[in-house]
Amino acid sequence: MKKALLGVLLLVLVGVGGVIYRNALEHPSQPIACPLDAKVCPDGTAVSRTGTACTFPACPPPNVSLPDAGIAFALPAGFAATTPPDSASLAAYDSGSVSTSTEPASIVIRRFQIEASSTALATIQATAIGGASGAPLPATAFSSVVLGANHRFTVAQIERFEGTVDVAYYLARGNDVLRFDAIDRQVQGWTDASIDVSTLPAQKALRQMLATLQGQ
Repeated sequence: MKKALLGVLLLVLVGVGGVIYRNALEHPSQPIACPLDAKVCPDGTAVSRTGTACTFPACPPPNVSLPDAGIAFALPAGFAATTPPDSASLAAYDSGSVSTSTEPASIVIRRFQIEASSTALATIQATAIGGASGAPLPATAFSSVVLGANHRFTVAQIERFEGTVDVAYYLARGNDVLRFDAIDRQVQGWTDASIDVSTLPAQKALRQMLATLQGQ
């Protein structure tokens, strides 16, 4: 008799345990409460933590993240990703359509490692090669500007030839240098020494983008 009672009791306990386990799976007793902090995206919008791990989701477009370079930014309106032009390029963006008669303005992002025996300035000078001459730019060709969150950029006009104006913005970091090129094509009056290249479409777009830059 005792064995029979124990058997029945065991069956009851197993049944009750199964019901409790199934109910716990189907109806969690306590929802996950994530911290209420928010991550501010480059374009000024914010995202909150979500999911069981309470992680921040990716910032939606026009925000762009380049994890390999540790940077994020808001891509200017009218620009879309395109194929990077060389092995040093991390990303490239064009405006307009290649099907039209007007060549698109371009933004290209490159990264150059600083050799152990070198410096950021030497790396900048070694990679600032004139597009038309193929020679390094003189020291007098460089200037500087602060954009966004106190990021200081070294600025150099890489090319100004046959309607193309290419201006590079260098950002020196601990172990590398990031270079952001603004390339305008079919520029009217490109031979005019007094032309303000900062008003050209790619230049304006790049400065706008760099003002949103996050990362070091």
